[in-house]
Amino acid sequence: QLMESGGGAVQAGGALKLSCAASGFPLHPYAIGWFREAPGKERERVSCMSSSPDGAIEYADSVKGRFTISRHTDAMFLEMNNLQAEDTGVYYCAATYYEGRDCAPPWRVYDYWGQGTQVAVSS
Repeated sequence: QLMESGGGAVQAGGALKLSCAASGFPLHPYAIGWFREAPGKERERVSCMSSSPDGAIEYADSVKGRFTISRHTDAMFLEMNNLQAEDTGVYYCAATYYEGRDCAPPWRVYDYWGQGTQVAVSS
């Protein structure tokens, strides 16, 4: 399972760091991703990272330059800077068994999901 932490409420321009710990399985063969559900919108993938240490990292256009994805042993992280009101939503970490240097395709059904953590940004 994946267990998230680190959400909260901040003002626009602020920062948060989300963490996600894997238990019951080793995270290293899995490609990872961070998703968010904004009110009234579909879930979107904001960032992904391949299972390969020197593989692909991708960001949604809306978060490029502000968010940073990382991983370390059995945990993954999302550092979010210069947060804006449109970043408000529930954030989910996810992992899918996908070897190689590429992110898993956006349509991939991920194998494990975190419980979600709320991020609220006030303007």
